[in-house]
Amino acid sequence: MPTSISPSLVTALAPTGSLRVAINFGNAVLARREPDGSAAGITADIGRELASRLGVPLAFVQYNQAGEVFAGLAAKAWDVCFLAIEPVRAAEIAFTEPYVLIEGVYLVPGASSLRKAADVDREGTRIGVIVGSAYDLFLTRHLTRATLVRLPSSSAVVDALNKGEVDLMGGVKPQLEAESARVPGSRLLPEAFMSIQQAMGTPRARAEAAAYLGEFIAGLKRDGFMREAFARNRITGASLAP
Repeated sequence: MPTSISPSLVTALAPTGSLRVAINFGNAVLARREPDGSAAGITADIGRELASRLGVPLAFVQYNQAGEVFAGLAAKAWDVCFLAIEPVRAAEIAFTEPYVLIEGVYLVPGASSLRKAADVDREGTRIGVIVGSAYDLFLTRHLTRATLVRLPSSSAVVDALNKGEVDLMGGVKPQLEAESARVPGSRLLPEAFMSIQQAMGTPRARAEAAAYLGEFIAGLKRDGFMREAFARNRITGASLAP
């Protein structure tokens, strides 16, 4: 179990008196917006559990894309977040161990000659991605020939694909499975190009808070909370991290 809750720990995690939890509705695997506008999903469940243990009010800070969450760090808009572990982010965010793994895959039009992920990195190939996403950051580091076309939303990437402005799109598997209905005849390339490690994080300067969060997430995995939340939210297209 995590260490006991000291006043200094509460201050480190919730310096404003409320725990401000960043929720990214752009990742439907982990979060969803209810009809009344409230936050739900496994990340919301974890945030509520943390606030309960700290004994402080909870305030969800809502975002539509992961890049917006990261940008909110500079404005000190949140205390904890749920993002994929990425070197660019880890320079400023202290991450816990991952709790969920999601495959990053490619969606191509039916007429595409591409058959596997290894074929994608070619001169002249244009890959549509959501700007600031984990797979944008990953592909930025690893591609040497193909070109990334960064757009503000999944819908914008699909529109570009249908207009022939990009040749394929990268994204998380569950989202692209859903988006494939908007691209008639499209298909997912069979293997993932990356495994996206979703974790909880806090600003790197908050050492005491980061240490507690590491124990907190590890404890949720050990005691079955994570497994129950995963099942309760009917998560598909992802797996619990070991």
